[in-house]
Amino acid sequence: MEEAGLFTLPNAITFARLCAVPAAIWLVLQHRLDLAFWVFVAAGASDGIDGWLARTTGTRSRLGALLDPVADKALLVSMYVTLAAIGVLPDWLAILVVFRDLVIVGGVIVLYLLGQPPAIQPILLSKANTALQIVLAGAVLLVVGYRLALPGLIEVLQWLTMATTIASGVVYVFRAARRQG
Repeated sequence: MEEAGLFTLPNAITFARLCAVPAAIWLVLQHRLDLAFWVFVAAGASDGIDGWLARTTGTRSRLGALLDPVADKALLVSMYVTLAAIGVLPDWLAILVVFRDLVIVGGVIVLYLLGQPPAIQPILLSKANTALQIVLAGAVLLVVGYRLALPGLIEVLQWLTMATTIASGVVYVFRAARRQG
């Protein structure tokens, strides 16, 4: 991969997504979940756009490769914590989502410090978990923000998100332990 530099359009889009996080948090805290939904949708769209632009214009960069997942996690984790803080998502689910990410990131850091950098390969279950986390956050913002009557939808998404969060976290921990053992 040829290095494109720091100041690229994809990097600017990714940085804008990161800057949208405080706005989304503020909107949720102000109980403007309707507007937060659109910030969340725009951030999601920007995630696809920045990656596509980087690939098609040859402007991939190490900064973009590092900043993109940080922006994604910052938005998703902040939405879970904030939605739990205002009582529209269960606090146990927000804690679970954050804890899983901390275990994975913490494990990677520990392995690097031990001189055994892990081969980071997302698994299909983890991709499904991320998709469910995004769908659940978006659905909560939409349903609560627009006061839609969709009985059972949020509860089903919560349980599916819980199951895939636990399962993918366990798989990552066992894979790391097996490689190091």
